[in-house]
Amino acid sequence: MALALEGKKAIVAEVSEAAKDALSVVVADSRGVDVGAMTDLRKQARENGVQIRVVRNTLARRALSGTPWECLDETFSGPTMLAFSYEHPGAAARLFKEFAKTQKDFEVKALAYEGEFIPASDLDRLATLPTYDEAIAKLMSVMKEASAGKLVRTLAALRDQKQEQAA
Repeated sequence: MALALEGKKAIVAEVSEAAKDALSVVVADSRGVDVGAMTDLRKQARENGVQIRVVRNTLARRALSGTPWECLDETFSGPTMLAFSYEHPGAAARLFKEFAKTQKDFEVKALAYEGEFIPASDLDRLATLPTYDEAIAKLMSVMKEASAGKLVRTLAALRDQKQEQAA
């Protein structure tokens, strides 16, 4: 069914607004995926701070024109699903990677992060980024190891000093 001009303008405005605050964007083709699986994907997306939009290609091009996501224009062919990550740059990539494992017809076309085009073959580049909590945990682990090592060296130096004084 054809959209009226006002409807198209509204869609472009909504997608532009969604793109403005996004940390990353993933483009996918969901042909052949059943409705139940898509409903589950959308639910998981909401839980992970990801907004999914199915948009006509010409409207997607217009909406992303002048944004860092303009680099994705070449991937807009056939059915297009856009996923905007808001809380973590790798959230949409991780979500789509897991979804593609169970849905053979689901295909990630490309990704973009900070205005850089990333081909679908490099999906892991974003999908494996640690979340904020994981990054903090790793940092704390490194700091803990460093401080523990310093403590051991200090105690060893004290032991050596006492042994020299005793001798």
